[in-house]
Amino acid sequence: MGSRNISISDEAYHKLRDMKMKNESFTDVINRLTKKTSILELKGLLSISEADSILNSIEESRKLSRKRLESVESEFNKK
Repeated sequence: MGSRNISISDEAYHKLRDMKMKNESFTDVINRLTKKTSILELKGLLSISEADSILNSIEESRKLSRKRLESVESEFNKK
């Protein structure tokens, strides 16, 4: 594997250094941060019941948001 010297600003260096984990090289940090992942890697992370619970929470949150929006629209239209 070859290597390259690159120039980065002090600010970028400090940000990269702060993200560096113990025993990790800067190359490792850059590779970790730039790794492309697929949503398919999340498969199996949740049980069916956990996924259903999350979906129900999302739907309930959307219903509440719609009600708040309708209320704001109603108040706006009164003026």
